[in-house]
Amino acid sequence: MNYEFTVSGMTCGHCEKAVTKAVQKQDPQAMVLIQRDQNLVQVQSTKTRDTLRQAIVEEGYAVAP
Repeated sequence: MNYEFTVSGMTCGHCEKAVTKAVQKQDPQAMVLIQRDQNLVQVQSTKTRDTLRQAIVEEGYAVAP
């Protein structure tokens, strides 16, 4: 499945890596594309949207519903 998340609070490359690692901890095969200037995180994963969203939130970032 392909998902798009609007994630606020990403300000640097470290933030991008943290979000990517959080998603890939839930699904190691997930493909993650981040466009920080647009607060956009695109994920291709077999996990549910809620699972991935929660992983990003637990990493400390706000995710729009």
